[in-house]
Amino acid sequence: MKVSIGSKIVEGPWGGGNLFVKNMTEFLIDNGHQVIYDLSEPDIDLILLTDPRSRKESSSTFNHVEILKYKKYVNNNVVVVQRINECDERKGTDTINNFYLEASNCADHIIFVSSWLREIYLNLEMDKDKTSVILAGANSEIFNPSNASFWDSTEKIKLLTHHWSNHKNKGFEIYKKIDDLISTPDWQKKIEFTYIGNINENYDFKNTNIMPPLAGKELANEIRKHHIYITASENEPSGNHHIEAAQCGLPILYIESGGIPEYCQDYGVSFSNNFEEKLEYIIENYDSYKVKMKSYPFNAETMCIEFYDLFTDLLKKKNLDIKNSQHIIGRFFILKNKFLKLFRDQIYLNIKSKVILYLRSLFSNG
Repeated sequence: MKVSIGSKIVEGPWGGGNLFVKNMTEFLIDNGHQVIYDLSEPDIDLILLTDPRSRKESSSTFNHVEILKYKKYVNNNVVVVQRINECDERKGTDTINNFYLEASNCADHIIFVSSWLREIYLNLEMDKDKTSVILAGANSEIFNPSNASFWDSTEKIKLLTHHWSNHKNKGFEIYKKIDDLISTPDWQKKIEFTYIGNINENYDFKNTNIMPPLAGKELANEIRKHHIYITASENEPSGNHHIEAAQCGLPILYIESGGIPEYCQDYGVSFSNNFEEKLEYIIENYDSYKVKMKSYPFNAETMCIEFYDLFTDLLKKKNLDIKNSQHIIGRFFILKNKFLKLFRDQIYLNIKSKVILYLRSLFSNG
């Protein structure tokens, strides 16, 4: 199977969409399939659209318009799957939902990262029969409870959260509340709080351990040093942060908002307007939740298998005899995409070589 995924992989700390592409790519390659990230080849079996927005707004490599051209002029047997993990409700915008709905016209099937998110688009009259939900997951070879530091009830309990984005809806009101609690007599001897990631500039933290964004093994190692994970991210379609923490064995104190409860129910305690009360509760019942975390069901492997099963099922329903269009526009489309790919690769290599030479000169001069 040749799969084209519409997003380039960004190394280092980045958002959940990037981690999805990385995990999906590794799974497909490990299982003997070919993965590309453009529409420069005429024999693509399946296109996975991850983000139809412009390249300035995301790490996408093609959009729905380019997919429609590819289907029309190059390969009308290709299967198109769209993964949606975004909505206006998350950041208070008013253009994303209708844009993603329009983009879905190119897709044979649309996958959502939570039932909460799917309901938003079904209310916009998206065809329910073309949709399904596959919950996200993190790489269990990296995010696991091995060597975790579980709370022994004699030390301060270590609270943690982490976010790449510093948008106010990520939960900064609650994180600031924890920061303030630490300075009160009732809490200062009970808890510590660490925030990993980018901080919203409108909040001043005085009692919180602030760390820069981390990724991969470095992030997992830091998560395992803590005891309870907090997520207060509002209207989050799925998020990866709480999944990574849960896979590392941390019980979750989570906000009743968006798709987060679908990932955290039974593996922590939810809160709405009663945060301090629920914080007390999860600390008092830490041991029982710690045991529950051993059976946390979500991970990247399970997610990728569900995607793969869907891919193979959709391909079986299509005529797999790929008929490359001889239309002159189709030939031009392929040549154009090959040229753009070559052009982008050459620019990247040129910039990379110049950066390396510059850094070498700095060190040699020093």
